[in-house]
Amino acid sequence: MDDDRILDMFFNRDEGAITATSEKYGAYCHSISLNILYDKSDAEECVNDTYMRAWEAIPPKRPTVFRVYLGKIIRNLSLDKYKWKNRKKRSADETVKLFSELDEAIPGGASTYEEYENSEINTAINASLRSMTKDARMVFIRRYFFAETVADIAKRFGLTESNVKTTLFRARKKLKADLEMEGVFV
Repeated sequence: MDDDRILDMFFNRDEGAITATSEKYGAYCHSISLNILYDKSDAEECVNDTYMRAWEAIPPKRPTVFRVYLGKIIRNLSLDKYKWKNRKKRSADETVKLFSELDEAIPGGASTYEEYENSEINTAINASLRSMTKDARMVFIRRYFFAETVADIAKRFGLTESNVKTTLFRARKKLKADLEMEGVFV
């Protein structure tokens, strides 16, 4: 079923929209959540919460790209669940490693920024990503948005893990330089 039809079902408050969304995007949402949480039951909970959030937000919103809309919801819910579960312990697991890689390039802590500053940073990050080569951008997004491992990215693109690590290092370095040119310092 195409996205417009699914969104029409949401607008008509047809509960079949949840089933259609699950059939079309369930594996996609599970993949994102599992890459962050490494726990099937927590991932399942986040996926169900994603469907609920979509149900509550549509209407009045009508996402332009439904897949990306769901991806943002599941990613944010999974990150919130991860933070909640690990709020007292410091671990060296893959998710901590993933976000510590970006600490060098992107200022942390949304609590230290006003909404306007966050939107300016997002605009600068998007501009930096658009200026990267398509391959570098895809590797960067697979790592930092979809939370895929270096090994999985290497396999997906037919690269060595060393190539992926080098690409990510250069992309983070470029991102940091681009942000500094925009007046955003780590």
